[in-house]
Amino acid sequence: MYKAQLVLQKILCFAAIVVCGVAFLYSLGLMTDLYDGLYWTIPNAAKLDSTRVPGSQVYYYMQDFNKALLNSSIGLLLAACLLFITSTHSRRRYYIGNAVSTFLFAGAGTAMSVWTHLEVESYKAQFLQIDFETYLKQAERRRQTYIDSTFWFDVHYVVCALILIVCVLLVANYFWKLHLMRAEKRLIEQGKEALA
Repeated sequence: MYKAQLVLQKILCFAAIVVCGVAFLYSLGLMTDLYDGLYWTIPNAAKLDSTRVPGSQVYYYMQDFNKALLNSSIGLLLAACLLFITSTHSRRRYYIGNAVSTFLFAGAGTAMSVWTHLEVESYKAQFLQIDFETYLKQAERRRQTYIDSTFWFDVHYVVCALILIVCVLLVANYFWKLHLMRAEKRLIEQGKEALA
């Protein structure tokens, strides 16, 4: 039983690193389409009201969130590295450091997922309020990129779900490990009693 649990905990620790990488790449890609499609609509960034397309200011409104998302994904990656620093990926018995690293990652990952979901949904709603008819006319006239896809907004469902799944499995693995450690301790105590 321990062998299966050890394999699972190693897989989960590597999965934590992978989902952090996915979150990091998502934070880099989130603004790509918006930059290509909306940057040209505002000739003067100091005066957001100077937009050629009503609603296109969402590109500038999202800048601070995108920076925070990038920093959060790096922070989550560091929390995932802590799983390896405390040998959570390979330790047969867990100690306080393993509990701290597991719950730190799970808490940070859950908080980041919920925050990301709420923010992205809010900005998606703002994006959908763009005057797409004017936007299309302006894009054709100026031979610029026209983007009406919500792909990068929608991908956050996958990213957040992956992070949450790894968080839940890490916590479940922790409690399975505790159960196995207690069972092993009982067996050792029974063996000592039998020898006495």
